[in-house]
Amino acid sequence: MALSIGIVGLPNVGKSTLFNALTKAQKAEAANYPFCTIEPNKATVPVPDTRLQALAALVKPQKIVCATVDFIDIAGLVRGASKGEGLGNQFLANIRECAAILEVVRCFDDDNITHVDGKIDPLRDIETIETELLLADIQTLEKRLERARKASKGDKAMAALASELETLLASLNNGTRAAACLETASDSLKTTLRELGLLTAKPVIYCANVNEEALAAGTSNPHMQKLAEHASRNNAKTVVVCAKIEEELQGLSDEEQAEMLESYGITESSLVRVIRTGYATLGLASYFTAGEKEVKAWTIPAGCKAPQAAGVIHTDFEHGFIRAEVIAFDDYVALGSEAAARSAGVLRVEGKEYCVKDGDVVHFLFNV
Repeated sequence: MALSIGIVGLPNVGKSTLFNALTKAQKAEAANYPFCTIEPNKATVPVPDTRLQALAALVKPQKIVCATVDFIDIAGLVRGASKGEGLGNQFLANIRECAAILEVVRCFDDDNITHVDGKIDPLRDIETIETELLLADIQTLEKRLERARKASKGDKAMAALASELETLLASLNNGTRAAACLETASDSLKTTLRELGLLTAKPVIYCANVNEEALAAGTSNPHMQKLAEHASRNNAKTVVVCAKIEEELQGLSDEEQAEMLESYGITESSLVRVIRTGYATLGLASYFTAGEKEVKAWTIPAGCKAPQAAGVIHTDFEHGFIRAEVIAFDDYVALGSEAAARSAGVLRVEGKEYCVKDGDVVHFLFNV
């Protein structure tokens, strides 16, 4: 399973600049005017993970295969987008399949960079975006409810679903995100919501786009503080980036990038911070397979049991699961090989109830 993140925000807040920095694509036009992005930009990028290189140094495989993240950058949303204002609403369908939403919020003042509302106010910007997401979901839900009502005549299950959809629609109209209703939803409603891909049912990560001065100072400015407080109230995570600096890093060598980041007091790039936050927000983990042909990272839900983790490789692995041979990453690296780990007694044989841990090096045995 690949992590997919949709990037949203008002026009001209640095979304496309951040997209270029994260993906190293340099294909999303970034300019000082609203609606610079018209067509949605999409890119698949490898997940940086130093553990892969450590394993590859020992195994010496033919290739290294990273886990991946899909990023989608859509046109800026504005107030009234759900009614046809601006350009963003027509592209919301592009992020319905995303697992999480990265909401880029401008947290710096600069008279040379225009703001669509004329003034920097993170909370107002968030309200604008999230209102439009709610309105888009209301439109989607109204259409689904109409179909459910028509199909409910003589069908008790469909009638029950229609009743739940009505309750959910009322909550959305009152400004409550769909995510708040998931815990009490029936299995039928949860299935329907997955099919609909409601935007407000998705986890949100707030991305504070700051300037070089704020990043170098290492302290929060008033805009950042407002954003952090809002995120805390909503049990959401925040990641701080300077999209301008990150874009400037592209084209530099690894050593030059590290030196530039260090000059701003940063030890890792925005890509690493955003992906790590995304994994934490969605409750994801990685395990590894290591052999002569390849060393590869696989993304799974944290706490995933061994057969389901095997199924990420191929459904046959899950259906015919026999057992898993597991070595913790630290043990593998310390001992230097699978054979040495086996001799030292740290290679474990695990069954169907084993929950694969982040960093496990796993070999699955199965029959077809």
